[in-house]
Amino acid sequence: MNISFKKVSNTLIVKVKGELDHHTANMFKEDVDKEYGKGFKNIIFDFKQLNFMDSSGIGVILGRYKKVKENKGNISIVNPNSQLLKVIELSGLLRVINYYDKIDDAINNF
Repeated sequence: MNISFKKVSNTLIVKVKGELDHHTANMFKEDVDKEYGKGFKNIIFDFKQLNFMDSSGIGVILGRYKKVKENKGNISIVNPNSQLLKVIELSGLLRVINYYDKIDDAINNF
């Protein structure tokens, strides 16, 4: 798994490539938390190049949601492929996290 970060105003964009599963979830959580702690309010997870996510990944995303909400921020998911979107829908994440097809759409809805 590769993670890259981009800053847009007070929003952290997290681009994830590869798989977010029980093998990579802890590293992902630590890397995102470290970067988010640099003064961001919102997070956008760009899943365009994420191939797979299991329940560990869902748990990490939900944990980041709680952290961002405590900071009075928002969190969004963009670019999930159809299989990943199905996993996200079945997990119930879409009840609390919005998803968009484009990063600009997510930014404009914060």
